[in-house]
Order: sequence, then C-alpha cells, then structure tokens
Amino acid sequence: MSYSNLTFKSFSILLCVGILFSCGKKAEESKPLHPKVAKLKLPDGFVAEHIYSPGEHEQGSWVGMTFDDKGRLIATDQYGAIYRLEIPAIGSDSLAPKVEKLKFGTGPDEKIGMGFCQGVLFAFNSLYVTVNHNANEEFDKGMGVYRLQDLDGDDQYESITLIKALTGHPGEHGPHSMILSPDKKSIFFMAGNHVDLPDLDAYRLPKVWQEDNLFPVIKDPRGHATDRTAPGGWVASFDPDGSNWELYSAGYRNAYDIAFNEAGDLFTYDSDMEWDFGMPWYRPTRICHVTSGSEFGWRTGNQKWSPEYPDNLPATLNIGQGSPTNVMFGTGAKFPGKYQKALFAFDWSFGIIYAIHLQQQGATYSATAEEFISGSPLPLTDGIIGPDGAIYFMTGGRRLESDLYRVYYQGDEKTDQISSMTASEESQTRKKLEAFHTGGPNPAAIETAWPYLNHPDRFIQYAARIAIEHQPMAQWQEKAFAEKDPTVLIQAMIALTRQGDAKLQPQILRALMALDFAGLDITQKRNLTRAVEINLFRFGNPAAELKTQLTQYLGPQFPSKDNLLDRSLSKVLASLEDPSATQKMIALLQTAQDDPDYQKTFTASSDLVFRNSQYGLDIAEMLSSVPPAQQSYFATVLGGAKAGWTPELRDEYFTWIRKAFEYKGGRSYVGFIDRARKMALSHVPKSDFDKYNELSGASLLTGSGNDLRVSDIQPEGPGRRWTVEEALPMMENLAGRDFVKGKAMYAASLCLSCHTMRGEGGAVGPDLTQLGTRFSAKDILDATINPNAVISDQYAATIFYLHDGSSIMGKLANEESDKYIVSQNPFDPNTLREIPKKDVKSKKLSEISIMMPGMINRLNEEELKDLMAYLMAGGNPEHEVFKK
Repeated sequence: MSYSNLTFKSFSILLCVGILFSCGKKAEESKPLHPKVAKLKLPDGFVAEHIYSPGEHEQGSWVGMTFDDKGRLIATDQYGAIYRLEIPAIGSDSLAPKVEKLKFGTGPDEKIGMGFCQGVLFAFNSLYVTVNHNANEEFDKGMGVYRLQDLDGDDQYESITLIKALTGHPGEHGPHSMILSPDKKSIFFMAGNHVDLPDLDAYRLPKVWQEDNLFPVIKDPRGHATDRTAPGGWVASFDPDGSNWELYSAGYRNAYDIAFNEAGDLFTYDSDMEWDFGMPWYRPTRICHVTSGSEFGWRTGNQKWSPEYPDNLPATLNIGQGSPTNVMFGTGAKFPGKYQKALFAFDWSFGIIYAIHLQQQGATYSATAEEFISGSPLPLTDGIIGPDGAIYFMTGGRRLESDLYRVYYQGDEKTDQISSMTASEESQTRKKLEAFHTGGPNPAAIETAWPYLNHPDRFIQYAARIAIEHQPMAQWQEKAFAEKDPTVLIQAMIALTRQGDAKLQPQILRALMALDFAGLDITQKRNLTRAVEINLFRFGNPAAELKTQLTQYLGPQFPSKDNLLDRSLSKVLASLEDPSATQKMIALLQTAQDDPDYQKTFTASSDLVFRNSQYGLDIAEMLSSVPPAQQSYFATVLGGAKAGWTPELRDEYFTWIRKAFEYKGGRSYVGFIDRARKMALSHVPKSDFDKYNELSGASLLTGSGNDLRVSDIQPEGPGRRWTVEEALPMMENLAGRDFVKGKAMYAASLCLSCHTMRGEGGAVGPDLTQLGTRFSAKDILDATINPNAVISDQYAATIFYLHDGSSIMGKLANEESDKYIVSQNPFDPNTLREIPKKDVKSKKLSEISIMMPGMINRLNEEELKDLMAYLMAGGNPEHEVFKK
C-alpha cells in the first residue's frame, strides 16, 4: 500500500456502517495525563510524552526530522516551511519546546525560502533536504537534493546549493530520505518509483535493466504508475559536496527511508500496491536488506517479479498491508539491549511502529517482529533517536493533524550500550565480492567470483554474478559456455543474456537445453526457466527449429505441481505458442490451488480491519471472497495466448472469467480481470466476438471496465466537504423527494454491503429500516460527519493487548472461561478467531469508529436530500417524504 493511495470505495461503504455505530453510550475511557498519549500502546517500562502539535500553530503537517549538532530538532512541513525546535529535557516541568521557523536567503518573510521537503539530514555542518515539488510562484525550488549552509555564522542557512536536480513526478512517490554512511564520508539517498534515475557517475547495479517479464502486460487499470519503467525506486550515494553519485540498489516501489545497522548493512521498508490485493503478482510491504548492486524487482502493473527470481533478491520479512514511512535502528537509544539492535519500521496507514529483530543468517538476515508502539489513528511519518537516547517520532502527512512525541525507557532492565555486531563469515564473503561492483574492471574478479556462482547462500550467489557482469564479457564468455555445473551454468547464462546481444541467443538456449531438466532440483528448474524467459523477452522467439526444440524441452515439464515453476513455464510456453499449454492451463483454471504460506506476512490482513476506517473495510471486503491467485495467473497468461484454442476451450475460459467477477480483490481487481478478458477477446474470430463478450460478463461491467455495475444512477456531484451546520438547514423540508434517486444514492454508497433495509442487504451493521423513527436528521448527519464523537460499545471494536507485545482488534462475539472469540471481518462475520485468555495482557474498547468521517462528501445538495429522505423513510416508497 502506498502512502498516498486512497479508495473511494472505502468512503462509500463506511457511510452506511457508521450511521448507527456512533449513536449510543460513550465507549469506556481511561484518564491519562494527555489524551494523545492515551491511545498509544507501549511495551512495559516505556513512557510516552506529547511534545507539540504543529497544526495548532498553523505550521502544517510534519514529515521529516533530524537533530543538528547543538541537539536541536529540525522538522519539515510536507507542503511548507522548515522549523527548528529546542525541546526541554526529559523530566522538565514543562514540555513546551521553543519553535522557530527557519529563514533562508534574503527574500521577504512571507515567501518560503526552502520547504516542501520530505527528507532532511544534518551532516557535514550542513542541512541536506530533498525537495518534492515543481517550481512555481509560491516556491521557486524544483524537485531535487539541496545543501543548505550557514556561512556567515548567524545560525541561519542563507546558502542554498542544488546538488542534484531530479525529474519525474513530485508527490508521495518522489524523492525521500537520506542517511549518513557508516564511515561518515558520504550520504545515501532513497527515491521513490516516480523519480527518474538521472545519469550518475557509477552504477553498482549494471545499467542493463529491462522489464524482463513475458507475462501479458496489463498496467494498472486506474492509471497508477503506468508510465514508470525499470529500475523503479532506487538508492544512491553521493559525496558531501554533491559529487560522485553512485547507484547502489534499485527495484523498489516506494520505500521512504533507509537505515544502517552496526555491521554497516543497509535496510529499507518497501510499500505494497493495495489495489493489487488478491492478484498473483501482489507483493506485501516488506523489509529488504539493501546490498550492493541489488535488484528487488518492482515493475509497473502486473509485471512485478516473483521474489524467487534469481535475478532479484527476496525480502527479509514480509510485514503485510500498510504504508511504510520511516525506518531506523535503535543504535544509541537508552533502551534494553534487544531494542538497541532492533530496526524500527513505521506504518502510516495502520499506526504501528514495528520492532524488527534481525538475526544473521549466512550473508543476510532472518527476522522476527513485534508491535512496539501503536495507536489509532496514528499516521506515522518520521522518527529518530535523540541525543538523550529517546525515540522521537511524528505523525502527519497529507495535511493530517500532526504531532510530535518522545518515548523513553524507565523500566528495570539494563540500558547499557551493547557491543557492536561482528559480521558473519558469509557476510564477509559477500562484501569481498561486492568490492568488484565498483571501481571499474578488475583482473581478479572472474577468478575470485566464479566459484561462488553455485554457493548455497543466495545473497553470495547474486553478489558473485553482479561482480562478473561488471567485467568485460570477452573475459568470461568462453568460460561460461564451457561450464558443466548446472547452477553455475544457469547463472552464467543469465549474465550473458543481460550483458550480450541477440547473436548469442542460440548458443545460450542450447547450453541451457543441454541440462537434464528432470534431474535438476526445484530451485535449478525455476532458475533455468527464468533464464529462458529473460532470453526470450530480450531477443524474442528463436528461429523455427530452435523454437521447436525449446518447446519440446520445456513442454513436457508443465504442469510440474510446483506453483512458482508452473507460473514461469506457462508464460514461456505461451510465448513460444505451444498449443498444448493452452489446454493444460484451461484444466488448471478449475483445479489449481494456492500455496497458503507463499509470501506469508507477519501481520495478518484480518488484524488490520478495525485499525483504520479508511482502509479497513476495503480489506474486510477483499477477505470475504479472496480470488484464487494461481488460477488468476493462468487466466492472465491465457489472455495473451494465441495458439491451441478450440471453441470448447474458449467456452470454459470465458465462463471462468465471468465467475471471477464474483471474487473481491483490491481496487484494481475488476479492471485487471477485464483487461485479461479483452486481450482474450482480441484473439477470437470476429463472428464469435459478441457471444464471448456476453459470456465473459460484459454486461456486469461499467463502461471503463474497472467496476461492476451497482446502479444505473450514480452521484453526479460536485460534492463538498459537508458540515452539520451546512447540511442541516437543507433537511428542514424533505417533502417531494425522489425515491428512485434516493435508493440509487443508497446503493451507489454501497450501504447494502453493510446494512439491512426492509429485509435487503448485509448484516454488518444494524438494520436501518426504523432509522427515521429513532433518530432525527441532525442525529444522522452528526453521526455521519463526526463518527468518533460518540461510539456505542455495541458496535465498537475491542483491542486485545497480548503478552508477546502484539495486539489484536476485532468485535467481541463471545467469551468463554478460557478464551475470547472475536469477529475481525464485517463482511464475513461468521469467520471467528479464538484468543486464549492466557495470552491476553489487557483489553479495551477502541475509541475510533469503524466509520470514516465525510462519507457524504461525494454528493451534491439534491443527492444528499434524496439520500437523507430515503434513510428517514426506511426505504418505504409510500413515506410522506416522497409525496408530491
């Protein structure tokens, strides 16, 4: 999930869910010293303080922070200026900081001299910032990295130097954070996938990247990132003066921040694309070990790479759905030892700071996680370890309410600084190989790296191949073709395909086909098929004789009973126009089962439903009928398949497509299925088009193909940000309203998904048939626009805090002597989860309504009147409000 993505669908559903959820007695309350601290869940021994609220002083919504050499906090407003704070020490009588707005240059005070910054770092007696903005009259600085200096000693930054201009699309997938290198000689910078990679001085990842995917291309149907190509988001380093830019890693979606541990290893927290949820190419938010020359395989739309592909690296830990922002290590914190070594990862959407505990495993790390701090709402933006050993973190972003907090430890455990980590033998080997990723050709590289191409550690194997690719191909081409070890040969052929040209295609493919496929282990089989895919993508199908040989070599291996191998084989064989593959895939549309542990996440999606009313019900709806990912994969491959079709196979295929619209995926799910449908229709005889168009569900879809038809009448708008004061006077006379339009607004808002009205609809929330007899128009408007003001405990979620540091949210359905029974999905209330009481440390009712405010903002005045009339009438067409 990206930090910027919202769905209107969640708005519509929550309109219905919240009308009565917030009408009733007040949820149970605790009485902390500060209400914004009360919502925080903290580990034992930790204390939180609320320091400052920028919005209360018209200072915007803060997203970036750093400490300068005098211990002052510098914070950036996402759409405004930069501020500097002197914060009272822990234990002071007052927490009120001294806040100043920094001045830059010599322009008038009302003009922003520097701002719109997402990343900020104090280093080398300078302030480095990343501006995420197109230059205009309000602010004349464009997107890029700037160095700010105080050259005249007046404690202000009057010198502004642009050290790297950036192009692309400013916004929340733009330029992000920076961090000082472990040797404190350079700066590392993180850019999102909407920032073009400029020409750099050096590239640890060889500059030969392509899309490298034979999957039939379907870009996001709703237009997100459709013009973005490889290498996606990227990490680079540069010298203090802005020189010597070197690409370090790439292939991310929209990672915001990077952090080094004490061993000098770099990590990030990359985002998902929640609109893709339920699709086979979906990848959850994940912690990545950012090694030299690494590639993590983000591509636009359905082109994202499998984590198993040998030409990219896997995640260290899959977290789950969310919106990653900050990452930082606890180095320097006055915390218990395990938290000093932990990587803290911030999720903006669901208000969770995860503590990621890393353990060296070969040349990389394994990881476990715990929920360190959480709250709802808690839109986390940035954090840092302060000079006092406390964690400072901020909330805000997207003009949301912004707050600054401090968290420190007062428990009984020791907080002495722990010893530094010693790199494992495998990590030392990897770093020895990575030394060949920079500095130009090295005569020792081939001899050193070649033996490691078959190393069982994937990170070492990857580093070795990249080291070889940095050397002139003439020095290792002959050696590659002479190789007998299957693992080394496959890696060498991948390297030759990436670095060579089409003249080498026949020799590369024959070298791969010389291997006994049946005698390979499953990893070798997957990697060989991937090597063929890269080759066909870059050079096209080979000449007829070789094409036939390749089809005969791979065809009998499909299906293999391994889902990941079958995915690769299916698209390679479809590209080779193997007619038997089409028949096999049609059979798999009915039988293929998903791997339950594939990309298994630390946080289950069901645990997030009640944490955020904005996204939660979207997740709930998806989970109520999750699409079969493996079948969807074959359906997409078949959408582009040209060979092997019969009328009977087409009947089966298009019947499956129609049924697929019954599943619930992310916001783009319907559009992806429709695009596969349309690709397949482009290959049917013209005389059969109408038949298959109807059979495949054309009548179910809106004109764009991105949504299912809900009602022929949709809101026309324009809407507005309604308040009770604005809307209430319009409700004084609802006589003569339009029943048909009122019901249409009710349907278009998806109220039927959650509530029953006159025996029709869902059972998530209360029956609305008698709504108008129990509540006034003011009550309904107030509950809709301000849903958190009063929450009925009948509909409130319960938060269960567990002894292991995690928490579970859901509606308490039942309680037995030894366990709680909760429902976590409003759209599937009969699916229950049991929580042993022995695991529960404490529980409380959530103070956040499941309904999101502003649900009527899509409607214009007349549409709002019709909806309110329909609600007041309880769906009765004979009610007096509909009489002329």
